[in-house]
Amino acid sequence: MVSYRVAKASEYLVITGCGIPDIKLAKKAWILPGQTYSRFDISPVNYTFEVQAMSLEKLPFVLPAVFTIGPKIDDHDSLLKYAKLLSSHERHAHEVRDLVLGIIEGETRVLATSMTMEAVFRGAKEFKQEVFDKVQLELNQFGLWIYNANIKQLVDVPGHEYFSYLGQKIQKEAENQAKIDVAEAKMKGEVGAKLRQGQTIQTAAKIDAETKIVGTQRQGEGKKEELKVNAEIKIFGNQRDADVAETNAELATKKAGWAQSAELAQVESVKAVAIKEAELQREVELKNALTQIEKLKARYLSKASVEYDVKVQEANWELYKKQKQAEAVLFEKQKAADAQKLVAEAEFFAKQQAADGELYAKKKEAEGMVAAAEAQGVYVQTLLQEFNGNYAALRDYMMINGGMFQEVAKINASAVQGLQPKISIWTNGDGSSSGNGNCTEGFAEVYKTLPRLFQTVEEQTGMTPPSWLAGPPNTQKSEELTPPLVGRVTNTQRWV
Repeated sequence: MVSYRVAKASEYLVITGCGIPDIKLAKKAWILPGQTYSRFDISPVNYTFEVQAMSLEKLPFVLPAVFTIGPKIDDHDSLLKYAKLLSSHERHAHEVRDLVLGIIEGETRVLATSMTMEAVFRGAKEFKQEVFDKVQLELNQFGLWIYNANIKQLVDVPGHEYFSYLGQKIQKEAENQAKIDVAEAKMKGEVGAKLRQGQTIQTAAKIDAETKIVGTQRQGEGKKEELKVNAEIKIFGNQRDADVAETNAELATKKAGWAQSAELAQVESVKAVAIKEAELQREVELKNALTQIEKLKARYLSKASVEYDVKVQEANWELYKKQKQAEAVLFEKQKAADAQKLVAEAEFFAKQQAADGELYAKKKEAEGMVAAAEAQGVYVQTLLQEFNGNYAALRDYMMINGGMFQEVAKINASAVQGLQPKISIWTNGDGSSSGNGNCTEGFAEVYKTLPRLFQTVEEQTGMTPPSWLAGPPNTQKSEELTPPLVGRVTNTQRWV
């Protein structure tokens, strides 16, 4: 069933199942069939504990601490690791707390064993930073981040009052240092008072001397500035006179240039009038010549122009006719080519349809054969189960059911029918025995059958027995020994 789920502000949805290779994190998502989801909180958690460690001098101590730890919300990989950690444990379960506590205790103990008690006590800030860095390095593999680490004052283990003695020592040192500081302060006060009085007198004399020097310097600087101003005034006056003279000279030069330009302009105007008159006369002559030329052209070239235009029109008409004929032939060829293309496409489509139909028929025939083979297999398997796995019985049943024996009989009958054999069944005597047990009776019976046997062979094969089989010398003919013929059937003889 499809459902839409939304996580809270401090939560994430963990989705697994169909279409998700590992896990998927989202604030809101559609939960599709075959998928499951769960929620996990990303707000940090406070872990308060006391770690028992031992310094480099083998002195034990207790380190109370409070760590604020949670997932790093701005790192997607960290959130994936934290979600996998919570998939097998609850957020506030003992397993997660023991995991974090174990990492912190282990790293703190390892760090404490490499430092002296004095270094731990005096360098609390450095010790805290070292613990923070080591623990954070291990928590990264679970996607956890230390937001705050507060290490409290180190506490003595009962029986080992190192910090107490160290505190008393520091207290006494502080008291002695305070006394020394008080004595030094008194000494500095008395010396400072005398030093301040001498410095006051020296400073007053120094200020008086510097005042006189400054006054003299100010008077000299005033005179210097006055002389400097007077010199600058004279320089400015001279510069103004030179500028006026230069301006007058430029004005005279410009007046001369203007007079020359006026005279040149007057001369140029007179000459320009003469040039213009000559140009106008030239244009008049030119126009007269053009007029004469046009008259001659109109007289002699009009007829040639008309003939030329006529010839050009006729040539254009012939060219237009040929172009249209060529376009007509080209159009007919294009239409014929298009028709052939359509015919070829129609034939191709028909062949394609026929091939598709044949292919479809072949496919259906193959599917029918496969279905028949499958049905035959099911039929044979069912019969074999009914015969309890007896293949011989199954074979006999299928041969009988299929009419194989009847077909064999028909084939044998048709084969013998064309041979037309002659079958003779015969015997001699009544078949009775004298019962005297004479052993020569068997030979006598065999000998009696020989004449009839030779006769039958001769009738059926046309072969006569050799003369030495007719009988022994100086004996009676075989006909005399032959019993009378009892009966004869066409192509079949029976002797009794």
